[in-house]
Amino acid sequence: MKLPVTIITILTTIFINEVTPLNILGVFPYQGRSHFFVFEPYLRELAARGHNVTVITHFPQKTPVKNYQDISLAGTSIQVEGLIPVEKSYFTLIMIGVYLIGTGTDNCKALLANDNVQKLWKSEAKFDVVLVEQFNSDCSLGLAHKLGAPVIGLTSHTLMPWQLNRFGVEFNPSYVSTQFLSGGTKPSLFERIERVIVYNIFNTAFKYASQRTDESTLREYFDDVPPLEELAQNIRVQLVYTHHTLSGVNLYPPKIVEVNGYHVAKPKPLPEKLKKFIDEAEHGVIYVSFGSMLKAASTPRDKLEAITKALSQLPQRVIFKWEEKTLPGDYKNIYISDWLPQNDILAHPNVVAFYSHCGLLGTTEAIYHGVPIVGMPIFGDQPSNAAAMEESGMGVQIQTTELTTEKLLEKFKIVLDPQFRANVKRLSKVWHDRPSSPMDTAIYWTEYVARNPNFTFVPPTVHVPFYQFWCLDVLAVFILISLISFYVLKFLCCLVCRRKSKEVVKNANTKKKSKKDN
Repeated sequence: MKLPVTIITILTTIFINEVTPLNILGVFPYQGRSHFFVFEPYLRELAARGHNVTVITHFPQKTPVKNYQDISLAGTSIQVEGLIPVEKSYFTLIMIGVYLIGTGTDNCKALLANDNVQKLWKSEAKFDVVLVEQFNSDCSLGLAHKLGAPVIGLTSHTLMPWQLNRFGVEFNPSYVSTQFLSGGTKPSLFERIERVIVYNIFNTAFKYASQRTDESTLREYFDDVPPLEELAQNIRVQLVYTHHTLSGVNLYPPKIVEVNGYHVAKPKPLPEKLKKFIDEAEHGVIYVSFGSMLKAASTPRDKLEAITKALSQLPQRVIFKWEEKTLPGDYKNIYISDWLPQNDILAHPNVVAFYSHCGLLGTTEAIYHGVPIVGMPIFGDQPSNAAAMEESGMGVQIQTTELTTEKLLEKFKIVLDPQFRANVKRLSKVWHDRPSSPMDTAIYWTEYVARNPNFTFVPPTVHVPFYQFWCLDVLAVFILISLISFYVLKFLCCLVCRRKSKEVVKNANTKKKSKKDN
């Protein structure tokens, strides 16, 4: 008996699209919890879909997960939480640069010195794909090269300055935002000057202080690793934790895929006391948090007083992530805690605004739930996130240098306006409207690279020399042609003038001779 054509078609489709379990290695040598918090749901989902996932991390799973194995780096580095003061300055920017380079080279040494990591290459372990965090070090690319597997890059933020060239993303300070700096796509002249200086300093520092040091460390273990920048250009796909709805439109090549939002989980029930505080808020709730790396309690007292005075004058209740037991002053409308379930709070319909440092995780959760933001960026990607957030219509920003009670109240008045909040809800709807979910997109491209390991989509701009990229040779030709034309024209003019002069002299002599003859 013959099977109906439709059944045959369905069965064929199932067998063709059946996913073969992959052996996947994830390399996350940076000790920032907020970074790994983004990647963890993606790694767990890979395991849940049947892939064998081995993860090198400072944050091993407390409860074992099927198909998920950890290689722990815990204890080799100080975890980064609550270390940065809430104060924006050029000194902070410099210290962040020093910190990034220093931790990156230290992470490389700790990664390669780990016995279980060494077993991977000594046992010639086979992996279909290696997932590598692209942040403050390229050392993991050397490990991936030794293992002979194609690489997928991951970020929990926008691209770092030294990552633009390797992916063929044009840096133009007139409209391309730069990590660490504000200005968005419409920077002032001063902000453009800032961008050029910071971009070149950070690129130079990364090349000579980070990559050269990491290459030296790799040579202690391997003798056949190419230059790290060459390996970086060979990354098959880069999963960037952005989305153009929120982060703005960028001229990304095909190998860069935006997957912003896959870390946002389904909201869980709130603790009873916190739920009661939010439910009973007649005018809604404002949520205040400056993230895990910033220490809210380090806020200068004059700035903290400006913040608390502004919040106390609003009719809304306030939930404030605060590391100490008490908040200076007596504020009955403010609920404080050193830990808060941020995503679950933002998901509550009674939460009407978010006062934030504009870290990408919190900003993503805010647009996911349609909560407007008053952003106060301090360091890292926060200034560029805040600028993009404001340009998108998601909220407004205020700088610490201009922070006063009156100014902050003005900002809250804007985002608490019903029409502004309605626009944010519409923006959230657009953000959600995609052909596939962020998680499905990330998983698809992971499996795609495993299916097509030998294909690398390198934009031609990566290998174009500097003088060709900026068309300096073309400009030189035009200048040369202009100069030649100028001198030829000058020569001809001089020649004509000489002939005319000779004719004038000849005529004058002829006239003189005629007068003498007469």
